[in-house]
Amino acid sequence: MTVAAAQGAADSAASLVQSVDWLAIAPPALTAAVALIVLVADLFVPERRKPLLGALSIAGLAAALLLLLPLRAGDRSTFCLTADADVCSYTADQFTLVIQLLVLGGALLTALLSITELGGGRKLPPGEFWFLLLSSAAGAALLPAARDLATLVVALEVATLPAFALVGLKRGDRLSSEAALKFFLSSVTATAVMLLGVSFVYATTGTLHLTEIASRLDDVPGKFETLASAGVALTLVGFAFKAAAAPFHFWVPDTYVGAPLPIAAYLSVVGKAVGFSGLILVTVIAFPSHSDVWGPAVAVLAALTMTVGNVAALRQSATRAWSAVRLLAWSSVAQAGYLLVPIAAAAYAGTDQIGSTVAYALMYAVVNLGAFAVAALVARTKPLNRLADYRALASERPLVALAMGFFLLCLAGLPPGIVGLFAKVTVFSSAVDAGLGWLAVVMAVNVVVALYYYLQWTAALFRAPETAEAPDSPATEPALKPAGPLAAHRAPAPVLAAIGLTAAAGVALSGAPQLVLRFAAETLF
Repeated sequence: MTVAAAQGAADSAASLVQSVDWLAIAPPALTAAVALIVLVADLFVPERRKPLLGALSIAGLAAALLLLLPLRAGDRSTFCLTADADVCSYTADQFTLVIQLLVLGGALLTALLSITELGGGRKLPPGEFWFLLLSSAAGAALLPAARDLATLVVALEVATLPAFALVGLKRGDRLSSEAALKFFLSSVTATAVMLLGVSFVYATTGTLHLTEIASRLDDVPGKFETLASAGVALTLVGFAFKAAAAPFHFWVPDTYVGAPLPIAAYLSVVGKAVGFSGLILVTVIAFPSHSDVWGPAVAVLAALTMTVGNVAALRQSATRAWSAVRLLAWSSVAQAGYLLVPIAAAAYAGTDQIGSTVAYALMYAVVNLGAFAVAALVARTKPLNRLADYRALASERPLVALAMGFFLLCLAGLPPGIVGLFAKVTVFSSAVDAGLGWLAVVMAVNVVVALYYYLQWTAALFRAPETAEAPDSPATEPALKPAGPLAAHRAPAPVLAAIGLTAAAGVALSGAPQLVLRFAAETLF
């Protein structure tokens, strides 16, 4: 071989070697690395030192959050095609950073709620729990940065598969096992449908990169047009399941009840962030030319989801076991309907509407995690976690009751929860601006319907305590005895910290809701 030929071969080989932007991938990479460290350390750490694994996990999530700060300057991309540096598989833009902030912040608050649930004779094994939580958080943080369908699907499954195990991690608990099985079977079915859609899209475009798909879908031969439309529709199914959009919502109430409460909180916020960020990426970036297919479908899904969620929440009995968790579960389904509205509007009025979904997601994440934190505190003394158990909470823990009332008013969109009101007005405006008047009317009716159960729960917090509590019905209630008044038990500091952090964030955002709206507006593609 001549020197020139050897040099040419070396240059060709060098062109295939990509440099990795380690700072861009640092948040999910650090989270995954800490998960592996916890997994290995669990084999060697003695039982009495297992709490150190929790401290390490919290420190890792906090460090991953801090690594978002250097990325604020602008877009950073890596894992790009050697033939076209503009086509990349990983992009850390403003949208990515906002969703990663939501995901990692939600995982951090979930970790705070979980510390007191692990070890010490409880049903949750510490090592497995922290590894699974961190693994799921790493996948969830990777997903908003994915810019090709392969990475998107892998990130979705990395976020979801550990969640199955987290839901069923309570040893010897029948409800937990049933919830995990239902969650697993429905998710696997949705994933199979989504993969079929991805294969159709790849067959018609010959690429998996989102921007390339967008350009090639404009020029699909007529004989493949039906196949391409079917691929678009089927791909959306998997993300609609993760977002708990009706009719793919049926797993939500039983899964939330059977899962440990911190994991129910995690699924309600981080799980939704995964579903909605994936839905936004495939619709706005990959399938804009097929907005006539996914636009009306998402609009119908939004109307159906918010209606089903609110109607089911209205039917919750105050004395039914776990009715508080079930109400939060159905409320999260209704909130998913509101989150879908701006995505549907984007099909008619452009990507400017996506900022409304991001703003609403940030508000919802803060207040819903706070509501679950209060539910976790009440469950320590009243394991049935009924709505009736929250009556007169103000007389036992006034600050906790005030925080819970504030969270519920934010979800309802009423003052002093100004951030919730602003978020709902923004979503409502996106529907009106897009010409979806009928969807705006459906949303307005649902917001009024939701006021009933939110205000009823809020009022119960400040009512006088009952003189005598009626015995539980053996037909509907498990044979569990309450552990005594909440005030007689010392609240764990991590749980109080989670309540305090979410309440402080909610109050700050209510005082300056324009910050959220401006921040969300910067996430446009």
